[in-house]
Amino acid sequence: MAAQRAPNSRLRVTIDATGCTYEALAKDVRRIAAENGEVIQTNKSAISHWVNGVRQPIGRTGQYLAEALTRRSGRTITQTEIGLRAPEADAPDEPDPVLAITDLGRADVERHRFLAVAAFTTAGVAMPLAHDHEATNRLLLARTGNALVGAEEVDVVRQITAAFSAADERLGGGHGLTTVTAYLADTAAPMLRGRFASEDLRRAAFGAVAELAYLAGWKHHDLGHEGAAQRYYQVGYQLAYEADAHGHAAWMMRTLAHQALSLKQPRHCVDLAEAALTQGIGHIDGQTEALLHITHARAYAATGEKPAAARALLAAEDALLREDGPQPSYSRVSGPAAGTVASHTARTLTDLADHVGTEQQHRDALTRWDPEKYKRVHALTYADLGDSLAAQARADEAVAAWAQALSLMEGMASDRTRKAITSIRSTLAVYQRRRVPGAAELARLAREALA
Repeated sequence: MAAQRAPNSRLRVTIDATGCTYEALAKDVRRIAAENGEVIQTNKSAISHWVNGVRQPIGRTGQYLAEALTRRSGRTITQTEIGLRAPEADAPDEPDPVLAITDLGRADVERHRFLAVAAFTTAGVAMPLAHDHEATNRLLLARTGNALVGAEEVDVVRQITAAFSAADERLGGGHGLTTVTAYLADTAAPMLRGRFASEDLRRAAFGAVAELAYLAGWKHHDLGHEGAAQRYYQVGYQLAYEADAHGHAAWMMRTLAHQALSLKQPRHCVDLAEAALTQGIGHIDGQTEALLHITHARAYAATGEKPAAARALLAAEDALLREDGPQPSYSRVSGPAAGTVASHTARTLTDLADHVGTEQQHRDALTRWDPEKYKRVHALTYADLGDSLAAQARADEAVAAWAQALSLMEGMASDRTRKAITSIRSTLAVYQRRRVPGAAELARLAREALA
């Protein structure tokens, strides 16, 4: 046992202020760890030991504890505030996004430091709302080097991003992650230190690297590494702002909100979606605008604002009807806009407990995505469709949809697909007891898939 320390009065006072029990707090810490791809065994005794100075949280557990208290209290609580870190340890992150994205990529390749400490935070969702863009721009311009960068180098970055995005949809986020992040750190990011023949070319270069940063974040999100994903998205937002302060920056704000909504953490998401629309409308095509509106709708639904969610859904449908392209590459990466809107309309309606509407939207989405090109999307959509059918007590159809999902998920390196499989097992157990045809066999396949 570690040496006895003085009681941690800061932690005790903070916990008392939230009004939660040690048991409830321990449950929160375990859930946040799971969000970040880690299984821990924190219980109420561990919380008591931390408060009484018997032990200290190890690994990333201190971050999870601070995040749990942040969510409970509704304000940002740091590890310093609860007596787990020295004040200097909470120094701000690297202010230069080019250095930051280089550090992230190298940490990914070397598998230490960053991935060992990064955790998703609700406070981090709001990062774009307070970012000082002028300071970042001055810093970037001051650090410009002498090497001349041409259009061909920028095009190569885009080609590599497109190739690995396509592979990601078929094989999952774990496929090619190290290759993507190594190229990002060693080739793409250093390019931004060069000189450009025109401002348009400079903006194109920053946009290309921002898209590659988004892909790295998306791959981490698919693997359940939510802290790493959030860091890539935040730096990608800074790079995108240098490329296009309206459309591309708005898209990356939408990305941060999308991640938080997928983790069922809607705090800041309405504000972020509104800010994205304010920045983007008048500067973006209808397809991209529809994707911003649908994220706005999801944020409203997640916070229980049903009339506002309905209005945002209608706005998304109206924007889809506009034919004023072209749609930029940064928003095409999510696939056909109509399919994405249908998928996220389904998720919005799920939050509004409209299971019939959810089913209809999932079926519509399946017709709008190329099943070969977007294999993972089809797999996850079939899983969600099965959930909506189960909610309507249509067991046979739910089993059929889930069977289709499991078939498509085979061979994928994706934590999201694993979570989808895990989520259906409790319902399958009920169906087995009721002798629903196919339930027992599907339960066996699910066990094998997770083994």
